[in-house]
Amino acid sequence: MDDLSMKLCIVAQKAGSEIMGVRESFKPEEFELKGDGSPVTVADLRAHRIIEEALSKISPEIPLVSEEGSAGDPLSSELCFLVDPLDGTKEFILGNGMYTVNIALMERRDNSRWSPILGVVFAPEFGITWFGGQGIGAMRQDAGGIGRISAGTNNSAPLIVGSVSHASPKDRAFAEAVGEHVFEGVGSSMKICRVAEGSADMAPRFGTTSCWDTAAAHAVLNAAGGSLLGPDGAELDYDLVEDILNPWFLATSGGKWVNLWIEHQV
Repeated sequence: MDDLSMKLCIVAQKAGSEIMGVRESFKPEEFELKGDGSPVTVADLRAHRIIEEALSKISPEIPLVSEEGSAGDPLSSELCFLVDPLDGTKEFILGNGMYTVNIALMERRDNSRWSPILGVVFAPEFGITWFGGQGIGAMRQDAGGIGRISAGTNNSAPLIVGSVSHASPKDRAFAEAVGEHVFEGVGSSMKICRVAEGSADMAPRFGTTSCWDTAAAHAVLNAAGGSLLGPDGAELDYDLVEDILNPWFLATSGGKWVNLWIEHQV
């Protein structure tokens, strides 16, 4: 673990502890709807404030783009933090524990196109932190300690992880086209991390997500040897300025399903 990844893990875990504190007395009706129709809770906002304050001390020169507010201009720097302080707010409201804290360090590639080079994903209710990036590999930390992870399974029937709140007919059609498989409902960026740690084969998503939903886990997946592919089968990159929405994507441990994925884009 390098110095920055260690610091980001601590920040994510601190934000997660704040979320857990809110969860103890949270009532399912205690949320508001934002302009895009997505829910927001006091847990989202408190976690955001913790992360924003911490990142401003760790690297004050690096701009921040977050689901709950930004600081600085991402186009003024080659690097940018991309944060979702509570990914899976619906899961948090439902109380199923499948939500995460996502912190990614992004590198600008071309104008407003960015790629994740370091990511931390913390699942507070499971006590699991996934982190990884360029030059450090990918790791998982839990109560048993820290260990390296890599994408890829030995499953005879592929294990597909998918949304518990946003499943669509396209998701189901793709899973059926895979053939014999096992499906497991998983929320938030935990889906991508499951592929990264080698406990799932793929995570398709035919639906709307934003850049901060996936970037941190994307960095972990890449560091673990997997890929997050867009509709054309190429590695996904991100627009942090003009269009924060992701296209459909496939998190995968290998190239076996890429052609099938591309065929299901219509």
